[in-house]
Amino acid sequence: MTQPFDIIPSAVRNSLFNKSQFRADLTIVSSPILAYKKCLKEATRKMDAWFAQGMTIEELVLARAWLIDQVLRLTWEHLDWSKGCEATLLAVGGYGRGELHPGSDIDILILLAEDHYQQHQETIERFLTLPWDMGLQVSSSVRSLNDCASLAAHDLTIITNLMESRVICGPASLHKQLLKRIDSSKMWPGKAYLQAKFDEQRTRHKKYNDTEYDLEPNIKSSPGGLRDLHMLGWVARRHYGTHDLAELLELGFLTGDEYEQLQSCRAFLWQVRWSLHRLAGRCEDRLLFDHQRTLASQFGYQDRKGALAVEQFMQRYFRTVMVLSQLNDLLLQHFDDDILSADSPQQGSPINERFRVVNNYIEAVGSKVFANYPPAILEMFVLITRDQSIQGPTAETIRLIRDHQLLVDDNFRKDPRCTRLFLELMRAPFALTITLRRMARYGILGRYLPEFGQIIGQMQYDLFHTYTVDAHTLLLIKYLRSFSDSDSVERFPVAARMIHKIPKPELLYLAGLYHDIGKGRGGDHSQIGAIEAKKFCRVHGLNKEDTSLIVWLVREHLSMSMTAQKKDLSDPWVIKDFARRVGTRERLKYLYLLTVADINATNPGLWNGWRASLLQQLFWQTHRLLKRGVDNLPQINEQIALTKQRAMDLLAHLGIQEEAISYQWDQFDDEYFLRHQSDEISWQTAAILSHQTDEPLIIIPEVPAGYEQQGSKVFVYTRDQTNLFAATVVAFHRLRLAIQEARIITSRTNYSLDTYTVLEEDGSAIGDNAGRIDEIKSHLLCVLQAPDRFPDLIRRRTPRLLRYFNHKPQVVLSSQIEPRQTVLDINATDRPGLLALIGKTFTELALQVHGAKIATFGEKVEDRFIIADSTGEPISDATVCRLICTALLKVLKKVSGLDAIA
Repeated sequence: MTQPFDIIPSAVRNSLFNKSQFRADLTIVSSPILAYKKCLKEATRKMDAWFAQGMTIEELVLARAWLIDQVLRLTWEHLDWSKGCEATLLAVGGYGRGELHPGSDIDILILLAEDHYQQHQETIERFLTLPWDMGLQVSSSVRSLNDCASLAAHDLTIITNLMESRVICGPASLHKQLLKRIDSSKMWPGKAYLQAKFDEQRTRHKKYNDTEYDLEPNIKSSPGGLRDLHMLGWVARRHYGTHDLAELLELGFLTGDEYEQLQSCRAFLWQVRWSLHRLAGRCEDRLLFDHQRTLASQFGYQDRKGALAVEQFMQRYFRTVMVLSQLNDLLLQHFDDDILSADSPQQGSPINERFRVVNNYIEAVGSKVFANYPPAILEMFVLITRDQSIQGPTAETIRLIRDHQLLVDDNFRKDPRCTRLFLELMRAPFALTITLRRMARYGILGRYLPEFGQIIGQMQYDLFHTYTVDAHTLLLIKYLRSFSDSDSVERFPVAARMIHKIPKPELLYLAGLYHDIGKGRGGDHSQIGAIEAKKFCRVHGLNKEDTSLIVWLVREHLSMSMTAQKKDLSDPWVIKDFARRVGTRERLKYLYLLTVADINATNPGLWNGWRASLLQQLFWQTHRLLKRGVDNLPQINEQIALTKQRAMDLLAHLGIQEEAISYQWDQFDDEYFLRHQSDEISWQTAAILSHQTDEPLIIIPEVPAGYEQQGSKVFVYTRDQTNLFAATVVAFHRLRLAIQEARIITSRTNYSLDTYTVLEEDGSAIGDNAGRIDEIKSHLLCVLQAPDRFPDLIRRRTPRLLRYFNHKPQVVLSSQIEPRQTVLDINATDRPGLLALIGKTFTELALQVHGAKIATFGEKVEDRFIIADSTGEPISDATVCRLICTALLKVLKKVSGLDAIA
């Protein structure tokens, strides 16, 4: 069989391994293993130098495989195989292809003619031990011809490995017998093999969320990775008998340009993989955050305005794998047509003079369709969304689209026929998301909307944004579309209702398409996106009202999320300010839908019952106020009286006397009744009145069925002390509970009424777990009986992903006029125990905490506190403000450099 090493220059071979010199070295060392190790170490050093000097990666990858061949061949030849053992040493898998990176497994097979080979076991074991002694990562198997044939017939991985086998040493006749035994005429015919590989690829892609754009992708196995390229080679080898993708040119499956693109993509991925293996010092195919910055530097990228070096490097990676995915789709569709569907009758029906449907795939009627009528490029995508039976374009049509994408120029974008078609596409009854993804993959969406083209493959180097900007955008539209499905009612009850109450869903999709389009340019991406959205609306002839809504949604797409997660929704002024910002109930519905979809498409781990409840609360409170009229907000006294009356009615049903209730309530300021709902006031009052001891009262009320994920309330009623908040926060951390919100009220009799909303540290709910609830109560009671004995902070390891981020902390103090209070905003890098340290610092600064909103976004925390001085008054002295900020910044900078705190 032809060896794959012909392209390696003879000078390279001689430099890597000179057999004569090596034999001479063997005579002067105490152990042959030492000579092998020296040879391998020197060869590795040379290959690293050649890589740095720019030797082609193809030569390097093949050269390493060739080198290992020489070592294994020499080792094999030094053993005694003369005792009637007919054996051949084969390279299989990637090594069989001649592709060997620094950390790649060296897959070998000792192929034997006979089934019984116990008499040769000692020789075989000795041979297999030697490479390990040399430091080589060898993955080996020993099988007879019969074993191979039997296993290969039922195992897709084994048949694939054997297909790629080649002889290192030993009789080639044995290998020829193997190839004959596993031929497609005997097992795994082309059709069965392709179908199995199709299924295998779908399973593999699903494991990686069917996206090329994972922030820590696997360069080998993720969609668009090297394994997709291998898939094409395997099918070509199995069905067409070629191991060289270049031969697909002759078969008409690839054009010259497409083949060059495949080669270019493979070369870049090989370069990254080679560097990654050397950097990790082992076989590592995951582009982890640990390595991305270093690789970006090695590949020559530097930070620039709007884009870090690592983001530029990863954008090149993502664009590379997107091209590879395009070509993978194209060739697999060709294989489908030529292999799986070859025997199917061609069932075709015309759609119009430009397109027809053939076996559920849309096909251009001729090669000049797009050249003669460029708007047909968009027309084809529109037609796909009008017929649910159409599964996509045929392979030849995909190629035509790719070949004619340059027709999508300024004239195309301004053509009224094209703008009408694009708007029609956004009104699609079916398959809008997958169609937009196809347009992006085939290069059309990025050309039709150049501003979208700028964000293709653009990553954001943080833990908050799980996907690239373009992948996130299209996923957002998928969520918006899904709200109409019956399956969404349980998870998104409000969104599932509101999606049917907006008059023009296509405006929502367009706002989604543009909401992040300004990222990567520097400046406020919401404002940049709003400008781009306005240009789009003007070119596409949208009326003034529709334009105003889209532009407003893009500009304000973060406002609802930020208000819900960072502000006190029990404050009527917060609701009033937000309602004024929104203006109408119709805009509120659009913004709510966009916000829910945005959060879910940003990071699957972000959406939980707590965030859902915050957004629902903000939505309904704002909706009621807009219905009543923003300026018709009830007077504070009226609102307090109404809340008290409702709570009084609930308590009356429990048989509690009005006199006792009034006496207790006289101890509370109006703030308590403004910041709590009537049902909360009811059960808290009942618990306080029935509490007959001086020890702290701790209540964790039962969460109604269906609302567990919104978090559990922990109510603490105890005599106020200086470090009560800090001690409580530390206690929660020791319990591995994450505080979401804190409302802290001090009575006129110096008792603290604190209500914490908590979730488990992993975001799950406590629910009705009686054992866990007793544990929480017991630990809190122990801590709060003596909060002056501040619990020690325990050291806890910082999670791997957090260690690679260290944002400059920010501390901002501001005075709020209505209501009069001091607001402290802290933005910092998340670390275990950070909130506990902040609470401890509050104690040292003699600060009171009246409220807190705790928000974590990936590796960032954005916490807001309502604080006061030791007398409970807002802080206005500039010197004191500077002292507070300085002290907190010192703590935040210190903790960001610590390995572990809790």
